[in-house]
Amino acid sequence: MSVVLIVEDEAQLARAMQINLQAHGYRAVTVGKGRDALKAAATQPVDIVVLDLGLPDMDGVDVIRGLRGWSTMPIIVLSARHASEDKVEALDAGADDYVTKPFGLDELLARLRAASRRAEPRNESPTVATAGFVMDLAAKRVVKGGKEVRLTPTEWSILEILVRNPGRLVTQQQLLTQVWGQAYAKETQYLRVYVAQLRRKLEEDPSVPRHLHTEAGMGYRFDP
Repeated sequence: MSVVLIVEDEAQLARAMQINLQAHGYRAVTVGKGRDALKAAATQPVDIVVLDLGLPDMDGVDVIRGLRGWSTMPIIVLSARHASEDKVEALDAGADDYVTKPFGLDELLARLRAASRRAEPRNESPTVATAGFVMDLAAKRVVKGGKEVRLTPTEWSILEILVRNPGRLVTQQQLLTQVWGQAYAKETQYLRVYVAQLRRKLEEDPSVPRHLHTEAGMGYRFDP
């Protein structure tokens, strides 16, 4: 069953879409803010995103850019913006499709089917094992040396984003935007503090990390 993340701040419309998609065999999750969308996409399995551009906390185009920093999941824009420049901006940012409001359910379902056909298969294991610790993505638990490691919600969010992108650079801006929101995109000191805390909790030698690496001036990389 495909999981669709609906990002729509009009609660009545979001609920209607959720009910209709679930009636047609999808599992639909709804959020009303861009920051919540970035967090949901990073912390739970999502196959397709249906995104409104006019969100209360950040522009939908910035949500697209945030998702595209680490994910290839299909993004279908659902917006009242009809201008061609709005469509071009969203598609250039990484959206796969653009549907203008008002729209018909049959059209949305057809777009979802097309997006599903184009989507790359996602073979993500719920458990990630390293030489030092084991992370259960489904249960949101980390075990080191047979004992559970207590992580704060923010520490977990950062670690999960890195773990879901093994061996790849995740930029500072991507992490800040996905965990805290677009308004914090330049607050790099936040990351330094939290990554240092993660190293103290998870690395055998925090001063010489084996798993959580810093790419100076750019971001961070997780190596199993």
